Amino acid sequence: MTQQSAPTTETNPATTTEKPWGGRFSEPTDAFVEGFTASVTFDKRLYHHDIQGSIAHATMLTKVGVLTEAELKDILTGLEAIRQEIESGSFQWSVKLEDVHMNIEAALTERIGITGKKLHTGRSRNDQVATDVRLYLRDEMDVIATELSRLQTGLINLAAAEANTIMPGFTHLQTAQPVTFGHHLLAWNEMLQRDYERLIDTRKRVNILPLGAAALAGTTYPIDRNLTAELLGFDRASENSLDSVSDRDFAIEFCSFAALLLMHMSRMSEELVLWTSSQFDFINLPDRFCTGSSIMPQKKNPDVPELVRGKSGRVYGHLMSLLTLMKSQPLAYNKDNQEDKEPLFDTIDTVKGCLRAFADMIPAIEPRRDVMHEAARRGFATATDLADYLVRKGVAFRDAHEVVGKSVAFGVAENRDLAEMTLEELQKFSDIITADVFDVLTLEGSVAARDHLGGTAPAQVSAAAKRALTLVKQREE
Repeated sequence: MTQQSAPTTETNPATTTEKPWGGRFSEPTDAFVEGFTASVTFDKRLYHHDIQGSIAHATMLTKVGVLTEAELKDILTGLEAIRQEIESGSFQWSVKLEDVHMNIEAALTERIGITGKKLHTGRSRNDQVATDVRLYLRDEMDVIATELSRLQTGLINLAAAEANTIMPGFTHLQTAQPVTFGHHLLAWNEMLQRDYERLIDTRKRVNILPLGAAALAGTTYPIDRNLTAELLGFDRASENSLDSVSDRDFAIEFCSFAALLLMHMSRMSEELVLWTSSQFDFINLPDRFCTGSSIMPQKKNPDVPELVRGKSGRVYGHLMSLLTLMKSQPLAYNKDNQEDKEPLFDTIDTVKGCLRAFADMIPAIEPRRDVMHEAARRGFATATDLADYLVRKGVAFRDAHEVVGKSVAFGVAENRDLAEMTLEELQKFSDIITADVFDVLTLEGSVAARDHLGGTAPAQVSAAAKRALTLVKQREE
């Protein structure tokens, strides 16, 4: 193929500013504006993916004849050397060069000469940054998926071990019906499973290549975008150049996933905080996940779940920030989009940190089984079972409801649970009640009776845990 090399005319530094785009300008950028508009202080974390994208772009340009094999070799060697400098900490980042892209390009040009300036042929920073962020986010989502699976695995294993542990189930934070601790933990897992599915679905829309859109209209060079997509592991190239450089839906969608995940983890955290309190005392968290008080020596504070609960607000804020950032932008790229990175980066860091903390902590929970059982016994948790018993005996549900209500009122006055009453006492409220009532008034009988898919019966909890663990393990295949 005929080589179609990019223009290589050198400019006279005396007639331009120091900026790579400075040819049109007659004076240097104001010092404050230079710092105000620069992004290198935070987007330098994209360096690996910027180099990854540049390698694929240069390889594609060589395949279509825009670069020579010798030029490609120089570019690849130079980029690898720059990568090593960055990772060793010896690379000098410059605010004057604005961002990660121009810092790396300038370093490449300094290292290999004029060939370094050819790398940007057929692309713009607009499609370059969109590509870098997608590459970066894709990799971070894979890390998050792994940590989310690790959390689920620990949670499911704990649930399986506690399939027979009885605790009170709550509505309005009032004792409602007995459930098993394992069943409660599997409710958490259902939330996390939906989060995992949302994450994987979002990844499909992240994994689309914008490179080749150039500034906004595409490029006149004979690029092969499908080849670039293949080299970078994208599912496909984007369809519209205008949308490609201005779209940040993928970042917003990720932050939406993150907000839902942190909402679920915040709910989990709230229960963990309650359960570790002396008022509940349902569980113990090992000391390594707690802190003390500087003034009250008796305190053992559940700081990990409290902090995760607090960080949900941080992630909600980032989601609103990105939605607000994009709501009024005309096509195509605008400088506003520089503001997408810090909320996105912090969301990623926050999610990873919260997941790691929970994945380490949840399997270490020590349930206080006797305390849970006693709490369930105290709260008239089998009242609904007594109503169901009467209905099975032919009593209309509303009449049964009234009978049980009066029985509970008697129990409150006597400070006794339904199972602690005598048959004669219960028969004062309905002569239909017979000795077999005590089979349903025990906590064990109550949970065992809910023996259906999704129920709290220990056998169902064990089966549900097995299915859930199989689903998580399938991800590794």
